[in-house]
Amino acid sequence: MKKLLCGFLACMLVMSSFLVPALADRMYLIPDSDKREVTAEELWGWDYESLGYILNEIFARHGYVFASGGKYEYYFKCMPWYTPNQDANNDRACYPKLNKTEWANVNLVKAVREEMRKQNTLNKGAKSVWDGFSTGFDVLQGFDNLQFAQTQNLPVYSAPGAASWRGANGKASISTNGAVYAAGVDNGWLMVMYETNNKAVRVGYIDCAKVTGKVKGDAWGRALSFANLQAEVNAPCSLTDDPATQSANVKSLKAGDQVTYLSTFYNFAAWDYVETKTADGLTVRGFIPAGCLNYGAAELDEIGNGGEG
Repeated sequence: MKKLLCGFLACMLVMSSFLVPALADRMYLIPDSDKREVTAEELWGWDYESLGYILNEIFARHGYVFASGGKYEYYFKCMPWYTPNQDANNDRACYPKLNKTEWANVNLVKAVREEMRKQNTLNKGAKSVWDGFSTGFDVLQGFDNLQFAQTQNLPVYSAPGAASWRGANGKASISTNGAVYAAGVDNGWLMVMYETNNKAVRVGYIDCAKVTGKVKGDAWGRALSFANLQAEVNAPCSLTDDPATQSANVKSLKAGDQVTYLSTFYNFAAWDYVETKTADGLTVRGFIPAGCLNYGAAELDEIGNGGEG
């Protein structure tokens, strides 16, 4: 687990890279969208999903506060230049900061997205926000190290609830004698990330009620919030509970399969975290490469004057 710890520490160093403006500029999709008006031809060079990130990048530059647990919140929180406003009222704290050029770009991005919808195209094959996305670290962003009372061995399930799918042929468990990372709590179940006996990594849930002794770490009291957005798989991919070594294929998904999009996490790559069912009808959560989903009508709705459309 030393590799995961080193990755986490390295991630913290990258998150301070706002001290190097040139590096931060490379983390924008369109670095100068606040200074020049982009063109429709330029925007058509991106796929539909990426235009959503380009749109929200304009607002994120000014501290837009995104919906908790949504894909945009997780994406921009990984950017070293993004600092959400303390005032969560975007009408008051964000929108007045945009200049005329930025508003023109916002309106053009929305217009191009609307035209793509009219043409019933996602513009696949164009440039994507996920092209070459890499941070080079293994630990998932948003997971913190927790300290448990030792000598505990706790069952691990892929989703909150003992009726959900369980890895290792139904025997997945975690020892509190080793390093444990956690993201937070979902309905009384702690989302954890840990190294297995065969040196793979597993992400799953443990029942908080079964934990004994004191637990040290912020994630223990942190509530998780997920988007719970219906989505359709657009390309064959593998669902895994191991986004670090990718050694486990929980389920193969094909284009047209319906899943519930929960959130997006990042380490050396970008991962969409989804919920679906196994062939036996058990609830299972896991990770697929980002960019493999089409979102339903709710994702297309524009929110207020600004972002998250």
